[in-house]
Formats: sequence, structure tokens, C-alpha cells
Amino acid sequence: MAAASFQVEQTPQGAKRIALHGQWSLRDLDNDFAQLRRALKPYFADAKMQWDLTQVEQLDTAGAAVLWNGWQGQLENRVTLTEEQATLFDTLASIEAKDDHKPPRFDWLRLIAGAGKLTMFLSSHIVDFVKLVGLLILELGYLFRRPQDFPWREFSANIYKSGVTALPVTALLGFMIGIAMSYLMATQLRTFGADIFIVNILGLAVIRELGPILMAVLIAGRSGSAMAAQIGVMRVTEEIDALATMGISRILRVVLPKVLGLTFIAPFLVIWTSCWALFGGALSANLELGLGFRFFFDYLAAVVQPVNITLSIIKGFMFGFIVAVMACHFGLRIKPNTESLSRSTTSSVVTAITCVILIDAAFAILTSGIGV
Repeated sequence: MAAASFQVEQTPQGAKRIALHGQWSLRDLDNDFAQLRRALKPYFADAKMQWDLTQVEQLDTAGAAVLWNGWQGQLENRVTLTEEQATLFDTLASIEAKDDHKPPRFDWLRLIAGAGKLTMFLSSHIVDFVKLVGLLILELGYLFRRPQDFPWREFSANIYKSGVTALPVTALLGFMIGIAMSYLMATQLRTFGADIFIVNILGLAVIRELGPILMAVLIAGRSGSAMAAQIGVMRVTEEIDALATMGISRILRVVLPKVLGLTFIAPFLVIWTSCWALFGGALSANLELGLGFRFFFDYLAAVVQPVNITLSIIKGFMFGFIVAVMACHFGLRIKPNTESLSRSTTSSVVTAITCVILIDAAFAILTSGIGV
């Protein structure tokens, strides 16, 4: 019994024909179907090529599958087969047809495994987050007993980096948002002759909602990412481990100044951003509706209740704390490689912004009857 082979022949009509010989089955250990597939590839591409399988000594599903895939399931009239071979190819065609129409099977085990992985992932984050908040509370208790150990230098440095250096960008963004909002509202209010109500809408929206949200998004993308990256680099360079070796609390020296600094400066950034947004809105209202600056701000103080400023400041404290804690949480989870550093920094920003929006929505529902 010979191994599988083929020969290119010339038919009496002048056409080319491929005659297959030998054992086209797995029984012959000398058969290399991968090599046969590569050798026959140019002939499979020729749609006019004739094929003769009548001289094949034995053909099983392995050999038939090589030919069937090469012909792409199109035998037509260019293949000469024996009755047994035709039955084998019909079987392959029926199996392929069943596979094509068979609906994909739903893998419950994969779904359960994915749910388990997600649950473990979220639970590990929640546990680490609770541990971090608990350690912050313990360090605050320690500082109440020993106020001389308060890290004033790190605290003031974080106020400068997170607050003072953020003043230009927050002012610019607030000013442009105020102009855009005022311009769009002026176009609609002019239609109904309600020009004066632009002060009510703009004042309430900026002071109560947009000011804190804009501030939170900016510091999450700017200061939060910087905090996470800084702590992550300290993890990669093993500076955090060096602090523990020297008996210095990483929470007291690294985490607590960032959290307190950003929480302290965030309300001032909210007021700063809101003032510039109101100024931009007043400028646009003056150009579009002819409202004077003095009238705008005098009427603003009359229609917007002072309690809205209090709510805005409370939101500033909350958002600053959330952004700082999230940045430190993800920074401390960074592993000593660059991929983990970039992934955790991005996750800290996305998670902080998501938490800020969720908290703002809940806060808006709880205080819906206050100051409106």
C-alpha cells in the first residue's frame, strides 16, 4: 500500500487533470496532510481543474476533509468519484450543513465563572477601600493626640499642586461653559420674551450643579491622575516599602496629606469655577440680551437663595474627598510594572468621575426641596 500522492495528467481533450493515488487515510503513517494541502493549494484555486479519485486505494474522513476544504464544498462535475467516495463526501456536506444551522450553545459555566470573577474583583476593591478609609480615620485619631506630627509640608504642597496650579484651567473652563450655556439659553428665552429668567436658570444651574461637577471632573483628570501615578511610581521604585522599613507610616506621610489637601481646597475651587462661569454667562447675556452686569448680579442675589451656595460647598468637600481617596486607593494597588501603572491611573480617573456623578445624582434627589 502506497502513501497518498497525486499526479498532474493531460486528458485527451487537452485539459489538465489531477489523479490521486495511494492511501488517503490516517492508517498510513507516512501521510503528511499539511504538506499535501500546501502542494495542492495552486490546483484548488483553479476552477477548471479536473480531479480523479477513482485510483485512490482508501479514503477516510481525514483525507476527504483536506479535499473538501480545498474545494470549498463545491464538487460540481469536475470531480470523478467512486460510489463509496461520493457517499463519504455527502456525509461531510450534511455534517457541515448541520453545523451551519445549529444555534450557538449557551455556556452557563462561563457565565457563572465570569460572574464569580467580577464578584471577587469588586469585593477586593471594596475591602481595600474600606481598609484605606479605616486607616485614614486611625491616623486622624493619632494626629488629634499628637498634633505636632501633622505633615504640614506635605499638606501645603498638595494644596499648591491640586489647588493653586489648577486655578487657570478651572477659570478658563468655567468661563467658556458659562458663555456657551448663556448663549444657548438666550436664544430660546428670547423666543418667549423671558429674557430675565436667564439669571434664574444660569445662577441655579452653575452654583448648585455645574460648578461642583466641573471642578470634580477637572481635579479627577488632573490632580487625581497625578496622585495615582505618583503613588504608583513610589510602588514601582519600592519607596513605599522603604517607608515601611524605616517605620514611617505610608498613610500618614503619603496618603493623608493628599486626601486632606484636596478635600480642603476643593470647595474654594468650586466657588472659583462658579464665579467665572457666572461671569461668562453675564457677559454672554449682556451681548445677546442687553442685560447689564450690575442688574445681572443684583438680580442673581435676589433669585438664588444662599442655601444653594452652602450645598455647593458641601458638594465640594464630598467630591474632593472622593477623588483623592480613589486616586490613593488605585495608586496603592499598582503592581511593579508599567502596564499596571497606566491601567490603574486610568481606572482611578474613570471610577472617581463615576462616583462623583452618582453621588451628585443622589444628593440632588435628597435635596430637591431645598433652595429651589
